Amino acid sequence: SLLSGNSVPFERLDKDKAVLVILDLQVGLYNLARDWDATLYRDNMIAHSALGKLFNIPVVMSTSAQTGPNGPLPKEILDMYPNAPLVKRNGEVDAWDNAEFRAVMEATGRKQIIVAGIVTDVCTAFLALSLRDAGYSVWANIEASGTTTALIRDTANARMQSAGVHLVSLFAIVCDLMRDWRNKPGAEEILPWLDQYMPAYGYVARGHLAAIKNGTIIPGQAGLA
Repeated sequence: SLLSGNSVPFERLDKDKAVLVILDLQVGLYNLARDWDATLYRDNMIAHSALGKLFNIPVVMSTSAQTGPNGPLPKEILDMYPNAPLVKRNGEVDAWDNAEFRAVMEATGRKQIIVAGIVTDVCTAFLALSLRDAGYSVWANIEASGTTTALIRDTANARMQSAGVHLVSLFAIVCDLMRDWRNKPGAEEILPWLDQYMPAYGYVARGHLAAIKNGTIIPGQAGLA
């Protein structure tokens, strides 16, 4: 049976124990992610997918009925991982019901799962709950799952959270996997990655660089720090 969220102790992501799941982030299903700005959500999908390359963690991809209206994964994602397993489900809604998907996941030997999918209330939630029931720890990237309305998203997230799924942002995942800016990967690798995939933080680094290289204190500024 599912564990209560209240019974789950604090757990940290570990890049040596984690698997990245790219779940049903398909070009047709993308149109159902209406709880996000369309451009921002596309960028979030690609950023989620790029976590595997940044931290060199195993990646498992899966699609649902991709020969129909759901379509394939975006080319940008497929090009990142030409050799990663891609489980093409032809009927199962919950990826965990697919024997090939279960076998691929079990073959990684890892128990921490980072996941995002379309739609939040079905693809992401069904797999996250099944994984919890099977004894896995799950981190759901709330920025890279999408669904039709904010109400449906919030209800799905509450359902997952009550089963002990960690609801986290992209930046939280990055920082938990990194642990320390002095690590490898650390500042040298992650700041350029954030500049590409999370420009809000990338421009913090750019602003500091510009101030160091080109900055001049103007009247009234000196006493502010």
